[in-house]
Amino acid sequence: MKITIIGSHLCPDTLYALHELIDRKASVDFKNLSADLKDLKAYLAVRETEPAFEAVKNNGGIGIPFFILEDGTRTLNLDEVLEKL
Repeated sequence: MKITIIGSHLCPDTLYALHELIDRKASVDFKNLSADLKDLKAYLAVRETEPAFEAVKNNGGIGIPFFILEDGTRTLNLDEVLEKL
């Protein structure tokens, strides 16, 4: 399964998720917000429109890592992603 991970190499949760998914042989497309402004701009557009981010924004969080699965699932929950592998 192909999984797009939007996050940062500076975020421990993102690094953990990357390692877990790679260890489980998932096909990972990593969008590193700290390295590419184009990816950051695209992420901010999603963050502003995706209902999953409301609680994160209300608590002052960033909302990474964020996962987009090839079946269209969009989630902030790594466990949900791992269940689908």
